[in-house]
Amino acid sequence: MTVARAARTGAVLLAGALLLTACGSGSSGTSAGGTGKEPITLTVDLFGSFGYKQAGLYEKYEKLNPGITIKETDTEDEADYWKALQTRLAGGGGLADVQGIEVGRISSVVQRQSDKFEDLGAFGAKKLEKDFAEGKWSAATTADGRILGLGTDVGPEALCYRSDLLEKAGLPTDRDELAEKWSTWDGYLDLGRQYKKKAPKGSRWIDSVGSLYSIMTGQEEERYYDSSGELIHTSNPAVKKAWDTAVDAAEDGLSAELDQWSPEWNQAFSSGSFATIPCPSWMLSYIKGQVGEKGAGTWDVAKLPEGAGNWGGSYLSVPKGAKHPKEAFELVKWLTAEEQQAELFTEQGLFPSNLGAIDRVRKYEDPYFSRAPIGEIFGAAAEQAPVQVLGVHDGDIHQQFTNALSEVEKKGTPSMRAWDNAVKGVDNVLG
Repeated sequence: MTVARAARTGAVLLAGALLLTACGSGSSGTSAGGTGKEPITLTVDLFGSFGYKQAGLYEKYEKLNPGITIKETDTEDEADYWKALQTRLAGGGGLADVQGIEVGRISSVVQRQSDKFEDLGAFGAKKLEKDFAEGKWSAATTADGRILGLGTDVGPEALCYRSDLLEKAGLPTDRDELAEKWSTWDGYLDLGRQYKKKAPKGSRWIDSVGSLYSIMTGQEEERYYDSSGELIHTSNPAVKKAWDTAVDAAEDGLSAELDQWSPEWNQAFSSGSFATIPCPSWMLSYIKGQVGEKGAGTWDVAKLPEGAGNWGGSYLSVPKGAKHPKEAFELVKWLTAEEQQAELFTEQGLFPSNLGAIDRVRKYEDPYFSRAPIGEIFGAAAEQAPVQVLGVHDGDIHQQFTNALSEVEKKGTPSMRAWDNAVKGVDNVLG
């Protein structure tokens, strides 16, 4: 099966491009429409944690633009959010002024649903192209040049860990020493087996094998589609390697067997149910939100095994059903500008897709994460990771494989049977 065009997207910021300094929009007032006009409420519908409310950016924007009020709704699980968004797009009602789009869905928007979203170029977005990495920009642009979203963040990958738990198990806690010991995924699992022998009661090495699989496939240029748009999910050796590694972790009892985004998973960040977690930069914000200030200094960040990768990253789009499309664009432009993206990284850990913001945060150390040099760690990962090929059903295919891996770790389903279940699930999704 082919797709008309596989999007090569902003997973990765090209090393050369990253050396450029881009001019952001800054934090000055905009022409978004509050002053001298009827008061309006802009609705923003998101998933996960974009960090805008937590960083105080909505409040700041409202002060800069009297007469505008921002109301955010947030669905924790992206799969649930995407399903609801599809229903609203089909019906044309219930849409927010601004909708978040996860990077794994942007190809679907560009190739299948471009008529459902405003062309931001009509509001002046073409002037902003120089501010973003080429891959991030082009992924949200149609073949005929319509701009369907502006990039918020990217998801360069690392590993986050509980240094206090590792110390109790007699393992090293220094981030550089750990990065050397787990320079390969085999080394990472070996350390996990050592942890298991002396781990605090009720604690496992990793949260789930699905997260391990996700971060490994995020290291690949091609995972489910090749550059011509052909499906390769059953033949790609990189997918099979990530699958086998995740199965090994499950069979060796290294996983806490938690469903990501579940209440149990949320509680586990502070309860010590797992010692390490694959950690794209946006996970930093999530950890802070779940653990709170009491966890400051107990978490740290180290380099990922076997090179860099990307997991996640999003866009802000304006649907055709938006009540205030022009004002919505002005908000999107401001939220994705240099100053705001840099602030989101230092406050929430969301690594920028704006080139000027990337330059600003290179030397930032996070006191919450034991003063880890997260600007350096995630910046290097963003430069080195491959630009991923993402197809129309990339997110749906990925979900089928992680669902099947959950069967392995929770039900003891044999690997081959679970693999077959994943493939059948993909076939059902694709029709």
